[in-house]
Amino acid sequence: MNIEEFLSEDFIWLNEPVKSQLDVFEKVFTKCQDKGFVSGEFLEKIKEREKVFPTGLQLDGYGVAIPHTDPECVNKQFVAVFTPEEEVMFKRMDDSNAEVNVKIIFVLGLNQPHSQLAMLQELMVLLQDKEAVENLRNTTDKKQMIQYLSDLSKQKQR
Repeated sequence: MNIEEFLSEDFIWLNEPVKSQLDVFEKVFTKCQDKGFVSGEFLEKIKEREKVFPTGLQLDGYGVAIPHTDPECVNKQFVAVFTPEEEVMFKRMDDSNAEVNVKIIFVLGLNQPHSQLAMLQELMVLLQDKEAVENLRNTTDKKQMIQYLSDLSKQKQR
């Protein structure tokens, strides 16, 4: 699976001024719903799922999050990439009582169960590379973000 097939400049936010994960979810939902990619219940479902199954990950010196929700809320598959201007707090996947400040967020809008698992696995491989994550975090151009993620994905698949 190559992440590139799920990426679009429409669903990439770089250095975006937001205060919370709710701000992130609302921005992604609004754009995705306007484009017909998600149903009206996507926002509530992703918020509910994040409360029950947090998606924040504390990796080597940085935090990331990979929120996702039920496949029935997704009309067309996508991966949104969000780099907030200031870090955003998420609860940790491995300890829901702990928090992690997140620098990069991948919102998965996938409606095939195997796609969701495969994409999570691919992202976990990519996110182990601290230098790659820092490069993603500092990218200021949407086309460059797509190219960089695509190149990383192809390198890691070798």
